Amino acid sequence: MGSDKQIQKAGENSQQIQAGEINITNIMGIDEKRAREIFNEMYAIARRDFSKDAYECANERVAQFEESLMPKIMQIDGALEKFADPSFQFLITEAHKTAAATERVADYDLLSELLVHRIQKGERNRKVRAGIARAVEIVDQIDDDALCALTVSHAVGSLFPIANSINEGLDVLEDTFSKLIYTELPRGREWLDHLEILDAVRLSSFGGLKKIEQFYPEQLNGYACAGIPKGTDKYDNTISLLEEKRLPNTLLVDHELLDGYVRLPICTKTSIDSLSLVNMKVVNGRLEKQHFELSREQKDVLEEVFDLYDTNEELKKKVVDRFMCEWKKRKALASLCEWWDNIPIAFQITAVGKVLAHSNAQRCDKSIPPLE
Repeated sequence: MGSDKQIQKAGENSQQIQAGEINITNIMGIDEKRAREIFNEMYAIARRDFSKDAYECANERVAQFEESLMPKIMQIDGALEKFADPSFQFLITEAHKTAAATERVADYDLLSELLVHRIQKGERNRKVRAGIARAVEIVDQIDDDALCALTVSHAVGSLFPIANSINEGLDVLEDTFSKLIYTELPRGREWLDHLEILDAVRLSSFGGLKKIEQFYPEQLNGYACAGIPKGTDKYDNTISLLEEKRLPNTLLVDHELLDGYVRLPICTKTSIDSLSLVNMKVVNGRLEKQHFELSREQKDVLEEVFDLYDTNEELKKKVVDRFMCEWKKRKALASLCEWWDNIPIAFQITAVGKVLAHSNAQRCDKSIPPLE
């Protein structure tokens, strides 16, 4: 069983964070030189809206935008072809206007991430394209702290660890949020009103947000669980179930939060579907990992084992309390908890907000893949 420091999304609107391979391919017809020419031809169109007095400042900002965008484009297979697409050219023109209007250096990277997202995910999806187009328009209008808060809020609802160990999983979350919380998070509701004006969120007058101590134990129910007590009939029956389906009893690991109990090395029940076994074998004098996919029957048995976990409410509360104690030992996670639990009103992130937040998250943490 492997234990990789990765992040995943669980459930609807979830996102896995896992590095992939980058393919660089030379494109016939549109090469880098021609793509840069098209980039500048579109800028010539955008520049018509400026007075000559603004040219020098605008030229400098757009040049920074170009140097942020083109290296990213060159790393995406087939991306240069998009420069011949009229709809992509229109988007570049709008991005030029936004780049010229903003003095915030981070915005040039953010705009480039949005254009990369348009290439990767917006080819046939008009809803995605509409969200990206609106996001490009508002990059220069959104406050630093509101953008950071939007990004962190998006991450809370979409990015989760897949590490087997509870402490490793919390360390992954700590690393992620330490990168995303790059400025002091705003208080009150002014930042939410600001984001609502920009179509990035919708505020709700009904109910409130779940507190961190409720939300994360529910999402990470493979960590914040009671598990199965050792030395009991239930434990012996569980071992028998595993042996029947030729599964190793090492799939039951000591519970880090509850002495005398074991659990499956998963962060959530739904992650059973993505489990695989790893066999370490010496090949030609070298130790190599061999991955084996589980059968549907084996996965069903693991789900049955999960359902055997102790459901005593007092015991579950003890585990959640200990989970949150470990959570608050980590600086970024403790800060997140204190901020999130004091947000005064419920809200929903719109398609525009999701695109903007995820692109900003990718700007902050290069290991985060494109939004699904």
